[in-house]
Formats: sequence, structure tokens, C-alpha cells
Amino acid sequence: MAYFAAVLARTEDGWDVSETELDAVESLADLADLAREAAQEDDSVLVFIEQEDAWFAIVRVDGEEDPRIFVSDGAAAARSSYGSVLTDELVEQAGESEFDDLDNLVAELDDEDSASEEEEDEDDGPAVGPGGVPVGPLGDSEILAEFGLAAKDLVDLSGEGAVPGDALAEIADALGCGEILEAVR
Repeated sequence: MAYFAAVLARTEDGWDVSETELDAVESLADLADLAREAAQEDDSVLVFIEQEDAWFAIVRVDGEEDPRIFVSDGAAAARSSYGSVLTDELVEQAGESEFDDLDNLVAELDDEDSASEEEEDEDDGPAVGPGGVPVGPLGDSEILAEFGLAAKDLVDLSGEGAVPGDALAEIADALGCGEILEAVR
């Protein structure tokens, strides 16, 4: 499947955007190193990854801090080589017990619903994909809040029916580098 990947390095003058290859990326550490190579001093670097309008991911690296990750659809990304690097890390960070306990969380929320809602058909729990990775947005939705893109807006761009390529273009526009990103696509 075809991938698009770009590195967006924050500079004094805005964002420097360049397309990149992920062939040598086998781990999150490799991806973070790739991002750090593009950084000016300890400025923020973002890596946008998209797979044929199936999912997108944003990885943020700030200096030597641990990378922050957001994936638009965890289950879809888990089915691809580059995406699974990210989803595996997110599952590990959250602790698999968090995902194993999603059914209990849903049950607790259902118990809090009113009596009229109890009469409705109960959901079988959250949808999960390969390896128990949840379907839908996964990771740090606050990843771009510092740059003016609220978590809710990022999640909305990841919702059902969203087109990942269009979402990345909209995110780049919000960051002020939409034209530059489009030029490298």
C-alpha cells in the first residue's frame, strides 16, 4: 500500500516541510531519530504519515522528550507495517490492561444512563481491530493544541467518513503550512 510521509520542522520563520521515506523506520525510536535530524535546536518536529486514505498519524518530537503520537484510526493503522509501529507503542504506553478493561468501562457508563436509555439495545462494547487495538482515534489528541488545533477538532478530522489526506491538508492549513505541504505531495 502506498504511504505519504512528511517531516514538518518548526523554525523561526514558520515550518520547513519535506517529504521523507520511511524505508529505514522499524521502530518509534527510528522515527524519532528521523524527526530529530530535521529539527533546528530543540524546536518541535511533526511527522505526518498517511496510508492511501485509510488512516493518518501525527508524531510530534520536541527535543529529547518522548515522541507524542496521534493515529486517526488505530485498528486500520495496526494492519499496516508503519502504522503498527505506532499502535503497538500506544498500546504499550497505555498498558494492555486499559484496553482489556474497555468492556467494563462501557458497562459502568451504561449503568449511569437513565432508565429510558436502559430500554434501548445495549452496545456490545467498543469495536476493536487486530491485537485488540480500538477502532477510531487513538493517542494524544492534544498533540497540536499548542499550535492552535484543539483536541476536539483533531478528533473530528478523524471521525467516520473523514478522508485522511484531506484531514492532513486541513491540519497543515491550521498550522500555516498547507501550501508547502501540498507542494511536496
